[in-house]
Amino acid sequence: MGVRIIIDSTVNVKKELDGRFPVVPLTINFGSESYADNVEMDHNTFYKKLVESEVLPTTSQPTPDAFAKAFEEAVNAGDEVVVITISSRLSGTYQSANIAAADFEGKVFVVDSYTVTIGAGILVERAVKLADEGKSAAEIAAVLEKEKENIRVFAVVDTLEYLKKGGRVSAAVAFAGGLLNFKPVIAIADGVVQSITKGRGNKQANQLMNTEVEKSGTVDFEKPILIGYTGADDSLMHTYIADYADIWGGDAAKINTAQIGSVVGTHAGPGAVAVAYFVK
Repeated sequence: MGVRIIIDSTVNVKKELDGRFPVVPLTINFGSESYADNVEMDHNTFYKKLVESEVLPTTSQPTPDAFAKAFEEAVNAGDEVVVITISSRLSGTYQSANIAAADFEGKVFVVDSYTVTIGAGILVERAVKLADEGKSAAEIAAVLEKEKENIRVFAVVDTLEYLKKGGRVSAAVAFAGGLLNFKPVIAIADGVVQSITKGRGNKQANQLMNTEVEKSGTVDFEKPILIGYTGADDSLMHTYIADYADIWGGDAAKINTAQIGSVVGTHAGPGAVAVAYFVK
């Protein structure tokens, strides 16, 4: 009996783990057009459409049946299942997974990551290591429930345009912020997106994000670290890594990266840079 890790499509993992897990997709809705996230529309196509669209897309959670099909396939193959989902405070995806898991008692264990995108991605990476160590699905889920409390996620948003479209800032604030080149610094905390501060230009905003990292606790370098970016262009992320590799272990070439998908990308827009890590 093996352990199969199943994720939803909002979970973004390091490149080496892409394609390793069964993925239950959310649905992206651009007006009357709907697409299975990262199945019928990959991330680069999503960002192209996001930039061209006058209105923000919405997302719909997977149905319990979609999870049930993935669970049935795994269990019929003789596997136990650990499911890792987007925060229950951001989506009903966790609830759908739990509804489906009720028919697979003792075989399927659902973990609410209480975070999103690369934050959930480093939790998945921990699950992989625990599975490789021979732990059961129940044991892995128990460890993840404890360790997820130590995950920290921060990001610098490159533009206020999409926060304006989503109603999170006013048009006047977005206009003034654009003139002054303000870059918001946000966090995923208590299961939701929270605005912390803002810097003028990427350099100051990155420094402010790093200050938040220092305040958050001691980075646990024994556990996964992941740096992500929104949009199709990863240049701002690589600039950040080149400038601040020392914070993340000193060797830029060894820092794992990931492209952030639709849920965070919708509200952050292209050009955001995010960091996810565990604290001790």
